[in-house]
Amino acid sequence: QVQLVESGGGLVQPGGSLRLSCAASGSILRSYTMGWYRQAPGQAREWVARITNGGSTTYADTVKGRFTISTDNTKNTVYLQMNSLKPEDTAIYYCNLGSGSFRLSWGQGTQVTVAS
Repeated sequence: QVQLVESGGGLVQPGGSLRLSCAASGSILRSYTMGWYRQAPGQAREWVARITNGGSTTYADTVKGRFTISTDNTKNTVYLQMNSLKPEDTAIYYCNLGSGSFRLSWGQGTQVTVAS
């Protein structure tokens, strides 16, 4: 079973930037679409961005133009560059498969808090 480990979260002021990383234990990036998701307190988990194994990207309207998803297949890692952060971006961020209905076991996620 592939394991996913997210990192890179933290506390940042509004307008700031963070880069999240998601390390996969297997070489799945070459074969599968990967996605980032987030869950704010009291809310359902929502999709944020996805990237196909061919490099095509799609973003939720709430983050379009501010977030960038990318991969490094040599490191089996998916990244999420987050710029112009807003308080409403505060959430736990997770990565997982980005298409279809099947999902790998969720990792522990990484907390992002945007506050002054």
